[in-house]
Amino acid sequence: MKIIKIIIGIFLVTSSLISCSNNDKADGYGNFEAIETTISAESNGKLILFTVEEGKTLKKGEQIGLIDTIQLSLKKEQLLVSKNTITSKSKGVLSQISVLKAQLKSAIISKTRIQNLIKENAGTQQQLDDIDGKIDVLNNQIRSVEIQNSPVVNELKSIDIQIQQIEDQLQKSNIINPVNGTILVKYAEPNEITSFGKPLYKIADLSTLQVRVYVSEKQLSSIKIGEEVTVKIDATEAMKSYTGTISWISSEAEFTPKIIQTKEERVNLVYAVKIDVKNDGSLKIGMPAEMWITQ
Repeated sequence: MKIIKIIIGIFLVTSSLISCSNNDKADGYGNFEAIETTISAESNGKLILFTVEEGKTLKKGEQIGLIDTIQLSLKKEQLLVSKNTITSKSKGVLSQISVLKAQLKSAIISKTRIQNLIKENAGTQQQLDDIDGKIDVLNNQIRSVEIQNSPVVNELKSIDIQIQQIEDQLQKSNIINPVNGTILVKYAEPNEITSFGKPLYKIADLSTLQVRVYVSEKQLSSIKIGEEVTVKIDATEAMKSYTGTISWISSEAEFTPKIIQTKEERVNLVYAVKIDVKNDGSLKIGMPAEMWITQ
């Protein structure tokens, strides 16, 4: 009788363990990831200042480097000298146009007076014809001078555009961090020669990480965007839990990735899900995690 009680006890304990193990299966598995941005140089030259260090936290808009701008500054000075020279030459032509326009204005006033005199029978048609001829001559002279000055005006516009291009390059020689985040990888060092498009560093915002997991079609009906779930990671004694929020659910099914252990599960269609988790400093990119749907 005692032996039977022992067997029954063992059976109950075993059943309890099996039941617990069945309930201890997570609803999804994945790894932490973040949006990683590679920042590249936008100008050519020597990297005379670069204060980036791996693990350092940067703010958006913070200047962290400077590319040599001596050649650009000299080119800008040369363009400004050329602009001043051409402008001084153009001033004589512009003053001539001003004189002609003043004469034209006076002639138009005289024409109005003559027309009034003719209405009162105090003027002649000859006087009106003479003033019309003078107005035509002045208009032709103004057009002629403007045509002569047109290449100068176009040259000045061209120089202005070149100066704007130089100023844009000078601005881009200042390396400004575009996003808040932590430096993951540093690709360059001070005093190196860099070029347009060359990577300088990689940065990511680690304050909130994402877990990408895959769920089956049956699980899909029990989750929605904005819903809170539990995310667990391995710890020293027991798994550490975090509260996560579902931020994205794939609209299309795909085959289970190869990271899923069994061949049978890998051929099933699943949906990718992203979960946002606030980082307390313990979470790292690539760390494995489990998703538990809160019931």
